[in-house]
Amino acid sequence: MRLDVLRAMNAARRARRAGVMVTRLADGDQRFVEAAAFGADPLADTLDSALRMGKSAAVTVDGADYFLAVQAPAPRLTLIGAVHISQALAPMARIAGLDPTIVDPRTAFATPERFPDTPVIAEWPDEALAGAPPDRYTAVCLLTHDPKIDDPALVLALGADCFYIGALGSKKTHAKRLERMRAKGFDEAALARIHAPIGLDIGAVSPAEIAVSIIGEIVAALRRKPLRSAAGAP
Repeated sequence: MRLDVLRAMNAARRARRAGVMVTRLADGDQRFVEAAAFGADPLADTLDSALRMGKSAAVTVDGADYFLAVQAPAPRLTLIGAVHISQALAPMARIAGLDPTIVDPRTAFATPERFPDTPVIAEWPDEALAGAPPDRYTAVCLLTHDPKIDDPALVLALGADCFYIGALGSKKTHAKRLERMRAKGFDEAALARIHAPIGLDIGAVSPAEIAVSIIGEIVAALRRKPLRSAAGAP
């Protein structure tokens, strides 16, 4: 591997930027293409598909064989609220390959005893996320029903390129949330990124069922795969 290619890969990895190492099998020629530069690459669609699915594979394009090695950061899941849904959602997230963290300034709820296998940050979201701000490989779930806690995290998420933002609450609650965000200067395109009510519509009732609906919606967003109903399939 050329030194410049290795340096490009390492720089992207340190900055949590995704990309694909392209190796032409006929002669071993290699290049590392960051996701932001896919559009200028002759294999643009193929690279985008490989990154979206997170799978390295051999491909043939226009009669030439390549091996695509996907490099993507571990997706993070920031759960705002040390609530019952978070207790069910955190272990499901780990099984699905996500890296969950609980953020809640309420020290009575944000305890290691309630979340024995998950990092818990008992701080306000703007303080807790200062050291690891959301990025395009971060999902954020707002679960407290308390605007004083949820809103600062939502502002950060909307200002970043998070792949998923979900918010708990009824349509009436969400309408009020949108008004608060409009007052902070966010336009309709930004607000449309919020999944609310959070989770897939599977008729979930219990915290565990709601967690299942949320993790399904997060995975769909991560892979950018439309639901069958949205795609018009039976």
